[in-house]
Amino acid sequence: MSQLPPGVDLIATRPDAAALIPAGAEARTITVTLGPGDPGAPPHRHPGPIFGYVIQGELLFELEGERPRVLKAGDTLFEPGGDTIHYRGANNLTDSPTLFLVIMFAPPGTPILTVVSEQEQAERRHLRFS
Repeated sequence: MSQLPPGVDLIATRPDAAALIPAGAEARTITVTLGPGDPGAPPHRHPGPIFGYVIQGELLFELEGERPRVLKAGDTLFEPGGDTIHYRGANNLTDSPTLFLVIMFAPPGTPILTVVSEQEQAERRHLRFS
């Protein structure tokens, strides 16, 4: 890769990204602000891949099949979207907000997220990291 100009930093790359983006997808830029201790959305999935960056705070992040981890300001995140369940995206701090930015690639008109039923979570429990 060629040298970047001053003030430009490459934070993360995802070599398989093109294969994960649905045909005809639109790019959506989304910010999420979680208040102190906010548990975030219930378990859900997204219609396409998400690339994200934690701007402020700490995000407790868990995807199906992966160990839960804490992402701090400056860390990046990735979700493949589609069938993968996003179990947690919670503010890990009880005394300050957490803010992160995501870029989602999804078919036009699809919802940003779809909540996964408790029954489906139970059926897929074996896929969750334990």
